[in-house]
Amino acid sequence: MRRVVVTGMGLVSPLGNSVSECWDNLVAGKNGIGPITLFDTENYKAKLAAEVRDFDAREYMPKAEMLKTDRYAQFGFAAACQAMEESGLKGRIDPEKMGVYMGTGIGGITTFVQETTKLMEKGPRRVSPFFIPMLISNMSSGMIAIKFDCRGAAMPSVTACASGSNAIGEAVRAIRHGYLDGAIAGGSEAAITTVGMAGFINMQALSVAEDPNEASLPFDSRRAGFVMGEGGAALVLEEYEHAVARGAKIYGEICGYGSTCDAHHITAPREDAREAGRAISLALEEAGYNGTEKVYVNAHGTGTHLNDSAETAAIKAAFGEDKAKEVKISSTKSMTGHLLGAAGAIEAIVCLKVLNEGIIPPTINLHSPDPECDLDYVPNEAVKADIDFAVSNSFGFGGHNASLAFRRV
Repeated sequence: MRRVVVTGMGLVSPLGNSVSECWDNLVAGKNGIGPITLFDTENYKAKLAAEVRDFDAREYMPKAEMLKTDRYAQFGFAAACQAMEESGLKGRIDPEKMGVYMGTGIGGITTFVQETTKLMEKGPRRVSPFFIPMLISNMSSGMIAIKFDCRGAAMPSVTACASGSNAIGEAVRAIRHGYLDGAIAGGSEAAITTVGMAGFINMQALSVAEDPNEASLPFDSRRAGFVMGEGGAALVLEEYEHAVARGAKIYGEICGYGSTCDAHHITAPREDAREAGRAISLALEEAGYNGTEKVYVNAHGTGTHLNDSAETAAIKAAFGEDKAKEVKISSTKSMTGHLLGAAGAIEAIVCLKVLNEGIIPPTINLHSPDPECDLDYVPNEAVKADIDFAVSNSFGFGGHNASLAFRRV
């Protein structure tokens, strides 16, 4: 089976619009959550989110293109441009063997809100002719494929909060089995909108805390919902021998992928965490994990009561009770909020940075540990650790579970 490595990374996030800026802020324990500025929250119970700031799409595309592109696709496109520039792969791979797999949970919901408002207030003739291409969930993949002449498979993964991880995992499989030699993979999301926030509030999924440091509280006994985030992240994946032959810088190998479904409930995870644990176990098995390596897990860790306790059980099931207590775990969602379909992609980048830098970002604001969540979640401050093996977990509405495993090369 062919090996798959990462040779480029790009990022647009609530903690910075590059990998280096975001990473520095994560290690520093900076909170990217604040009052919503994208719309008036006067009548909304939840008034906080993790917004992308100081982002200018014109740095990556002409203004004319920007005006007919949804915010979610702009984030994904920008991240892909960063990743491809860093990789140096453009023009050095057969276009027919280069693919794009970009996940999104919701797609162009910003456009949906804007154009529906036009329809209701001004009539059907005022709806943009670009409404459909701005809305649909495959457009981020399509735009990136056009930009970089990627003529292999170009498709989205749409599995709610597991979308980014599934996109990366499916791209890995395509390269492993010879369908592709390289791929741009990741996810993007921009759902901090009036109707998006109202929907999540009314299903009681969001934190309604008013203090940003009391809002996203993974594994803490005070946790009461997640905080919406937005952004985009992209990784350039490449077949190992192809990368070596051109002298590419390699950030790490994606050595395992597990994907399962709870087949249980449209929003709630299985309380026994059986299928989430099996997704992790499948990734460990595929990676050839032997139980002796020093492990970091970037947890899904949303800050909802059921998710965090179920994920703790899943990690114990996959690693075993004793080994699980040795694993270093953190939820960077405590700082970035929950980027939905982009979450797995940004967290994959975090895993690769941990392997390369030997520093584990913390789970901030973890001051009152839940007895049900009794593992090492690296509370409040980053720690230095020589990690050999990293795992990123993503679990989504609909029961979608995805786990990715990484090693240094």
